[in-house]
Amino acid sequence: MGLTDRLKGLRSLGAEACRQTVEPVLYRAGIGLYALGVDCAAIRLPKARLLSAGQRNVWRMLEEKIDRHARYVWIHAASLGEFEQGRPLIERIRRERPEYKILLTFFSPSGYEVRKDYAGADCVCYLPFDTPGRVRRFLDIVKPEKAIFVKYEIWRNYLRGLWKRQIPTYLVSAVFRPDQAFFRKRSAWYRYWLRWYTQIFVQDERSRTLLDNAGIHGATVAGDTRFDRVIDIRNAARDIPELQRFRASDSRPVMIAGSSWEGDEDVYLPWFKGNCDKMKLVIAPHEFDDDRIKHLCSIEGLGCVSFSQLKTDPSLADKADCIVMDCFGLLSSAYRYGDIAYIGGGFGAGIHNINEAAVYEIPVVFGPNHGKFLEASGLIESEGGFCIRSAADFSSLMDGSLSDAGSRKEAGRKAGVYIRSKLGAADRIFRAIFPSGTGK
Repeated sequence: MGLTDRLKGLRSLGAEACRQTVEPVLYRAGIGLYALGVDCAAIRLPKARLLSAGQRNVWRMLEEKIDRHARYVWIHAASLGEFEQGRPLIERIRRERPEYKILLTFFSPSGYEVRKDYAGADCVCYLPFDTPGRVRRFLDIVKPEKAIFVKYEIWRNYLRGLWKRQIPTYLVSAVFRPDQAFFRKRSAWYRYWLRWYTQIFVQDERSRTLLDNAGIHGATVAGDTRFDRVIDIRNAARDIPELQRFRASDSRPVMIAGSSWEGDEDVYLPWFKGNCDKMKLVIAPHEFDDDRIKHLCSIEGLGCVSFSQLKTDPSLADKADCIVMDCFGLLSSAYRYGDIAYIGGGFGAGIHNINEAAVYEIPVVFGPNHGKFLEASGLIESEGGFCIRSAADFSSLMDGSLSDAGSRKEAGRKAGVYIRSKLGAADRIFRAIFPSGTGK
């Protein structure tokens, strides 16, 4: 070995020693500042207030609900979307491995507050902030036999604590992209955290290749458990008599605009204002208050009524051109009454769940911000999904390839074929984590 090679080796050892010394200190300081920021924000922001209160109460909840003599599988989801993604696996464990109790943790109030009474888990609580002391206390109480993190949850101290205790730890339905910190030179130390997982289950081959090239070997391409989940959701869909009457009132097809934001409405409403004689519309806003509902219902040229009005007077559905859903919890069932779906979010932070609509074998339309969602590209390639970038694009699509019933039906059929082709991830992951005939 030459002098140059020896110098490079020494520099590498020095960098690694520096990383191991500085990284935990900086990380702990960052978590501490974040926790302080949450407490400060709680003075004014409701979500921060919920998170702060949840962090204070988590230890009491764990002490009361954790059975010290039971065997636990710990499953962590950041928020509601990740929970739904992990739910097929949770319910499979519940059904087929009853010897385990299940602890479900959330980081976000938007997940915990909605699912805190979820019957599929024995204990549901917030995840304590990721500091060494909290991690030790949490693991001492729960003593999980297995830990499962859904999609993006990568907490340094929890992963290291689980690894040191030799507790099998898994990341499921993960997606990796070249622009993430794991693959950048200046922040490559993030990738070391991935080595603490016992097994990483990724959605696609590209993610596996990225990890392999970064020195994280052995990832398994298992697919995305969300596809399994939407089949369950479809099978449990609720009847909505108001939408059934709206659909049956005449022969016009119906578009369901799910998780709609104002930026989405700027794109699809101009076409509908001039084409109410061709198609009816259901708008399900992603977030709303009384003012937003009143604004939508007052838009000229749409003939809107709110869902609450239909509950009071069902006959309003016979003459309406548009229904505004002023309630939560019905969207996944509402898609069954549609001939086409527009999925919101693509002109903002990112599209919402397009699989929930495509599973009903109807074509899905969405905005350009879909790069983080493999299913969007898959549906486009299968000709069951359509990306639009402007109101003009939407009008062209509706007047063109989706203008007749035959074209819509064929696009919907292709969307359904794509969804069915992606089933089975939950089964593959379950069998890998819980091999037949083993208790651990």
